Amino acid sequence: MSNKTTTEEGVNTIAEALPYGNENLPEPLATLRKRLYIKAKREPRFRFYALYDRVYRKDVLAAAWHQVASNKGSSGVDGVSIDDIERSPRGVEGLLSDLHEELKQKCYTPQAVRRVMIPKANGGQRPLGIPTIRDRVVQTAALLILEPIFEADFLDCSYGFRPKRNAHQALDAIKHGLEQGKTAVYDADLQGYLEPSSYCTSFHERSIVREFSA
Repeated sequence: MSNKTTTEEGVNTIAEALPYGNENLPEPLATLRKRLYIKAKREPRFRFYALYDRVYRKDVLAAAWHQVASNKGSSGVDGVSIDDIERSPRGVEGLLSDLHEELKQKCYTPQAVRRVMIPKANGGQRPLGIPTIRDRVVQTAALLILEPIFEADFLDCSYGFRPKRNAHQALDAIKHGLEQGKTAVYDADLQGYLEPSSYCTSFHERSIVREFSA
C-alpha cells in the first residue's frame, strides 16, 4: 500500500509540473497529453511507436483548428484564408472531416510553403515560410501529440520556443546567475542555417535523401 501511495504521489508531482498548457483543450486530449508527458518523464528511454492515429483524432484536429484560427495568420500558396474556410459551404467541419479521412487513409499530401522575406535588425532579410491553413492544422495536431513527449526531455535552463517560456524568463535566469557570481557568458548562433547556400542546410538535405533512398 505504501509503495502504491508513493508511486501515485510521484505521478501527481510530475503532473503538477507540466511545462506546457492544457488550457482550452477538450478533457480527453488534455488527459492524453498528461499521460504522454508522465510516461516520457518517468521512462526517458521509452519509445512511442503508436501515435499516428492520435494525430487524426477528430477532437485533436478540432483543437488544432481552434489554435490556428485564433492566431489569425496569413494564407499560404493556395490563397485560402481562415475567413474563406469559415464562410465556405462545407465550413470548418468539412475541412476537418477531409483532413481526418486523408490522414486516416494515409493519402494526405502537404502543399508548398509560401516564402516571404522578413527584415532583420542588421539590414539583412530572414526567410519565413507560411504553410497553408490546412497544413497548419495538421502540423498543430502533430504538435499537440508530440509536444508532451519532447518537453519531458528539455532541461530547465532551455527557454527558446517552448510553451510557458519566454525571453524575459531567460533574462531573469541570467540576472540570477550574475548575482551568484557567474560571469562567463557563451553566445552561439548557426548563421544562415536556412539559407540555400548554407552548408548545414545542404548537408541536412543530403542526409534526408540518403535516409529515404536507402
